[in-house]
Amino acid sequence: LLAGLFMGFGPVRLVKNYFRTLWVVRYSLITISAMLALGTLTRFSGLDGTLGLAFARTGFLYPFFGTALGWLGVAATGSDTASNVLFGGLQKITAQQLHLPPVLMAAANSTGGVMGKMVDTQSIVVAATATGWYGHEGKILRFVFWNSIALVTMVGILVMLQAYVW
Repeated sequence: LLAGLFMGFGPVRLVKNYFRTLWVVRYSLITISAMLALGTLTRFSGLDGTLGLAFARTGFLYPFFGTALGWLGVAATGSDTASNVLFGGLQKITAQQLHLPPVLMAAANSTGGVMGKMVDTQSIVVAATATGWYGHEGKILRFVFWNSIALVTMVGILVMLQAYVW
């Protein structure tokens, strides 16, 4: 509000632009709300607890798979925040079952998610649009996919070292 007033917008113009912006991003807001609702539903229904107990069966390798789960969450949803909302409870429950630090697994989820950002559809479309390389999204994905897999593998190994060595 202060920035708008500083730029010379009057109060009426600020309110009109606010509602116009809400109209432009309405579908994005609905999508974000739905993703947060899904995360809340999985937590309250006990689904993340059930999945957490199932993932605990991976045992020693869980820090690696927990990192890969963060990668998968961001690759699927396009958002590290959404991945953390969806899988945060699962990571905590699994970490507690395996006597691992829950903060480490929460960080692994988020860090693995960053590696998934390069293969998420939204990011590829934005990159293609920003560079004027329309219609080459498949080429971009094929180029970055194996880099993303290599990076999440390295992060998974690093998380395993943090869990068991350091």
